[in-house]
Amino acid sequence: MDINNLFTEQGMRNDTGEQRDTWMNDAQQIRQLAQIIQARLVNTRIDGDGTGSAGRRARKVIRPWVQAARLLEKAAAKMEGANAVYLREVVELPARRAKELERKELRRQRLGIAASATQQKVAQSLHTSAHTLNGSPQYGNPQVTPVQAAPQYTPPMPYQFAPSASSGQPVGDIADLFPEAL
Repeated sequence: MDINNLFTEQGMRNDTGEQRDTWMNDAQQIRQLAQIIQARLVNTRIDGDGTGSAGRRARKVIRPWVQAARLLEKAAAKMEGANAVYLREVVELPARRAKELERKELRRQRLGIAASATQQKVAQSLHTSAHTLNGSPQYGNPQVTPVQAAPQYTPPMPYQFAPSASSGQPVGDIADLFPEAL
């Protein structure tokens, strides 16, 4: 088996087709063997058999054969599915992506959305946002509040008081006023 040939569309088709045919032929042969075994066991009587016990015994004996044939048929169907998945996910994927990209481009052209115009609008929006955050006023936008000047504070004592006549001695320590605090 050439592994490089396997990864082509025709190579995968041939390989999965061969495997599917092999398993279907095997399943058919197993079913034929099961029918032969069943027919032979139905006609074989063992001492102590009651009515219909040979038929029940024959069905019990061929049950694994029939199950094996059924599993081979399922495996053959899975091989056909494996080929379909390979085609869909590997072979047809580039064409599907190109078609999707073309559809998006046509939609953009139909709606008038050009990539450069979009980039310009994004740049303009970012420029406007940067100026708004930096304090530059925006022109005519009612949603943006104008930047206010910083508040002006007045000093708590707008002028100096004249010293009183009794202020000849300095203010004492806090311990002089509250001796019990110590």
